[in-house]
Amino acid sequence: MVREISAGGVVVRNADGAWWMAAIELPEPSAATTEARSTRGRPKGKSVLCLPKGLVDPGEKALEAALREVREETGITAAPITKLADIKYVYVRSWGDGEKVFKIVSFYLLKYESGRIDNISDEMRIEVACAKWVKLEDAPKLLAYRGEKQMAKQAMEYLLAHAEV
Repeated sequence: MVREISAGGVVVRNADGAWWMAAIELPEPSAATTEARSTRGRPKGKSVLCLPKGLVDPGEKALEAALREVREETGITAAPITKLADIKYVYVRSWGDGEKVFKIVSFYLLKYESGRIDNISDEMRIEVACAKWVKLEDAPKLLAYRGEKQMAKQAMEYLLAHAEV
């Protein structure tokens, strides 16, 4: 079984007395995006909202990868607050060899620093239809994947327990 190590971020900002979180919407599946991401179980025409994340490059630390992926996929920069957790799961590639993949994704709670959401390169539009702010309290209902819903819940719990953030 192939192994993949990825990292991502729950980027938060406080605006108008509420916590907001950066999320990305995946593009509609096509031949190009099928190779970039698994679209298994995705209803046709239904948008998929998820957290920015991606593979850790050789020689890169997980936190560095999370910060890079956030910048590439959302257009914003963020600073680390804390590590939330590692999510582990198995999926079957929907492209190429159809091999099973054991994946570990390290997620970090990050605080917005600068940039404009959805200010991303044209090349990144293969992976990201748009990036947007969603209310953190709504994120567990809006995010498509179980593990990412849990990361949003953990981020809320952390922020409630750490008012100084």
